[in-house]
Amino acid sequence: MSWEAVLKKAVVLISGGLDSATTAAIAKFEGYEIYALSFDYGQRHAREIESARAVAESLRAADHLTISFDMRKIGASALTADIDVPVDRGDDEISSGIPITYVPARNTIFLAFALSYAESIGAEDIFVGVNQIDYSGYPDCRSEFIAAFENLANLATKAGVEGKSRFRIRTPLIRLTKAEIIGRGLELGVDYSLTWSCYQGGQRACGRCDSCKLRLAGFADAGARDPLEYDCRG
Repeated sequence: MSWEAVLKKAVVLISGGLDSATTAAIAKFEGYEIYALSFDYGQRHAREIESARAVAESLRAADHLTISFDMRKIGASALTADIDVPVDRGDDEISSGIPITYVPARNTIFLAFALSYAESIGAEDIFVGVNQIDYSGYPDCRSEFIAAFENLANLATKAGVEGKSRFRIRTPLIRLTKAEIIGRGLELGVDYSLTWSCYQGGQRACGRCDSCKLRLAGFADAGARDPLEYDCRG
């Protein structure tokens, strides 16, 4: 039997951003066969979906499923409604409170799809690139949320109830700084030119939204240069 035949399966959420790309590379390094999962949920632009596809291909995912649904019908976020994305905010502003770019219950919804996918293919591990150190105040990026969802996963599935599987939500980045995430990704050969973090669309990242600012600061702290082109590097 070839070694490929005995690889463990893992569902890996890939958004197209640097965190999810690094998470996917870690899963691959740990010997998992990657089943990539992305979402077209009515976000402001399709650039991150294109990046997700490129990242999955670069890591030779066994499959890449993109699920479409429309959270614009719910709105209430600068990413899914006609609300301006905040720009030029300082570090104190970024780290204080829950920003308008928070999409209501998004990670709960994403992980529910991931759990369904994992159960259907016989995978026990779900990798997600959430982070509670360099994060923008999102409540669904915290370790408490992940622990609660993992408990739910094992209560709410046939595989969990019958004892056939013990689902694990894997969060290898949750306590790393952005610089540490980038450093780890570079060690693993992640091509960050394929990724996209900007909340805006376009051919060049804006360099002014919270996500761009956190990304640029991370590369600077890691002593590396971000390969993306920016309208403004700050």
